[in-house]
Amino acid sequence: MNPKITDWQGRRVWLVGASSGIGAAVAKELAGQGAQVAISGRDLAKLQGLNIENALLLPCDATDTVSLFNARQSLLAALGGVDLVIYLAGDYVPMRADSFDLAVAEKVIAVNFNGAMRLAATVLNDLPVGGGIAFVASVAGYRGLPKALAYGPGKAALIHFAECLHLDLAPQGIGVWVINPGFVSTQLTAKNDFTMPALQTPEQAAIATVDGFKSGNFEIHYPKRFTRFMKFMALLPYRWYFPLLRRVTGG
Repeated sequence: MNPKITDWQGRRVWLVGASSGIGAAVAKELAGQGAQVAISGRDLAKLQGLNIENALLLPCDATDTVSLFNARQSLLAALGGVDLVIYLAGDYVPMRADSFDLAVAEKVIAVNFNGAMRLAATVLNDLPVGGGIAFVASVAGYRGLPKALAYGPGKAALIHFAECLHLDLAPQGIGVWVINPGFVSTQLTAKNDFTMPALQTPEQAAIATVDGFKSGNFEIHYPKRFTRFMKFMALLPYRWYFPLLRRVTGG
């Protein structure tokens, strides 16, 4: 379904949203496997603080089209092209109906979905055969979940966008991947006030992400013991899904 990437030596990879969390860990993992990594985030000092040897630092705002375009220009000038682009930027604010804040919800979706579209529009003409573009979404995009009133819809839209893009680009030999992690211990998930099942470290998530490119599958998801349960839940009819979810989550 996608190109199988088993050797990262010399591959030019641009990671947008790589200053912390999964993004930073994936950048370090790829650099350790020989990739030429370009890393982007809004804060240059955070990018510098990762201390990734020979990484190209491209500070930019993923929600700003001009900022992304300028970063792309610098990328192409420095590396002469790009083999894989990965969108890892994300935001999360727990939200339910009784605390719904439209301004906050729009900000979350601007990062989680609109930024991904802007990046795709920026690099579509640069993606080579045998390479492509990957988007980090979430299992929260499979079905509606408690406290995900802003987060879940953006991730669901991102999964759908990646599916549509895959239909167009796969026949050309250009890969499109969607990466759906479960719970990963980051500054964002630290906002949760509940026990997160199958919680992983960013380093574990990075290894699972990079290993996922070996398969050629459209979707990379982990940890399997959790994501397979979420996939099963997503198949249920609503009359079963809602009561079971409330029982499982207490919500």
